[in-house]
Amino acid sequence: MSMPPGEADPIVERGAERPGAAAPPARVTFNRLELNSILNLYGRHVAEGEWRDYAIDFLKDRAVFSIYRRASEVPLYRIEKEPRLARKQGAYSVIAAGGLILRRGHDLDRVLLAIGRRFKVV
Repeated sequence: MSMPPGEADPIVERGAERPGAAAPPARVTFNRLELNSILNLYGRHVAEGEWRDYAIDFLKDRAVFSIYRRASEVPLYRIEKEPRLARKQGAYSVIAAGGLILRRGHDLDRVLLAIGRRFKVV
């Protein structure tokens, strides 16, 4: 059973590879060293009992690590990696719950100092 010319085969998927088709855009992710720095900071605050949950989102234009005090709240902090800002303001930023950018820069470890150093009364 052959199909008339011009009709598509219904079995072939629409998203299948075709010659000349553009590849889907890659997602932005944290690499192993970046994730290690973030999780070390997160682990210290979990051990102190300040933070309890996190979420990681890999989007087309940025990667986001969200930190929560409790699972049912809005994130306390968001650590974002946005490569399109790498040459201008820096790819990394720490954003507070209200949307205020606490620190932005080119080096993740220096950006994480915005939430890493908290002085406590002894």
